[in-house]
Amino acid sequence: MNDFEQNEIQDTEEPTIVTLLDEDGNEHAFEHVDSFPFNGETYVVLIPTEEEVAAGEADEVLIFTLHTDEEGNEALLFVEDEAELDMAFEEFKSRMQDEFDFEE
Repeated sequence: MNDFEQNEIQDTEEPTIVTLLDEDGNEHAFEHVDSFPFNGETYVVLIPTEEEVAAGEADEVLIFTLHTDEEGNEALLFVEDEAELDMAFEEFKSRMQDEFDFEE
């Protein structure tokens, strides 16, 4: 995905941290920066925490779709379709243009 820089905006709310497991079972912390409905899906946008970036993780935006199963359990699923991912990222950029400087 594309790189970004977060503008210096003082936010009084604590960020929501989401912990994801990689394929080796290692935990990685991400900050939830946005969720939005778009084209019949709910997209969830995460960025690595400052600690993850300092540890060498890329500072990229991660975009997932939010799905709920029959039992009400929620799961984040990777957006695998490149065109869908691009559309969701463009929507995120338009929603967050005042909070982030996006690099092209």
